Amino acid sequence: GSGRTGSRVPLIAAVGVGMTVLGVGAGALLGNPGGDDGGDSDGQTVSATAPASGEASPSPSVDPVREQAVALDGLLADSGDSRTTVINAVADVKACRDLGRAAADLREAAGQRTQLVTDLTGLSVDKLPDHEALTTALTKAWEASASADNHYAAWADQTAGKKGCKKGQARTTGQTQAGNRASVTATAEKKKAAELWNAIAKRYGLTERQPTQL
Repeated sequence: GSGRTGSRVPLIAAVGVGMTVLGVGAGALLGNPGGDDGGDSDGQTVSATAPASGEASPSPSVDPVREQAVALDGLLADSGDSRTTVINAVADVKACRDLGRAAADLREAAGQRTQLVTDLTGLSVDKLPDHEALTTALTKAWEASASADNHYAAWADQTAGKKGCKKGQARTTGQTQAGNRASVTATAEKKKAAELWNAIAKRYGLTERQPTQL
């Protein structure tokens, strides 16, 4: 009858509203995926908004003058290696003992000083204060030292020959005198070089050196 028809209309309407709510809810869930995989409310991922990792930070500025000073300091550290050998070898020649060994040691030392000159020409020192005067002094010092070593080696050869020694002492020869002159030149140039280098060493906290250490 009419009573049943009237009660069925609200029931149908209620069912329809329920279906609409369910539809809206499902649509909302499908429209916002990824709550567990790093997504956010506007659909962007964390990797898209986070700053990139592993980017290199700016390197600190490098002082090119100090770099050159450090490189030269390394070369100067090797420059005095043969000094003791040379002193001992010359003493042996004077005393007419172990002359062959003395001559060999002196020639080896000469080669080392010549190598120092070669190594110096391979360094960049153009930014160092008074670099021209410094490299000139070092070059002349090492060349003079090499010359002295070679003259003393020749003196050792002469001493080993006939009448080279007298009463246990080596005779003075032209090679001895040439070696002495070259040695004086080397000492003077090393003094100049040490003064120029030590001014640089003080500024950059590097090793200061006496002339005899060059």
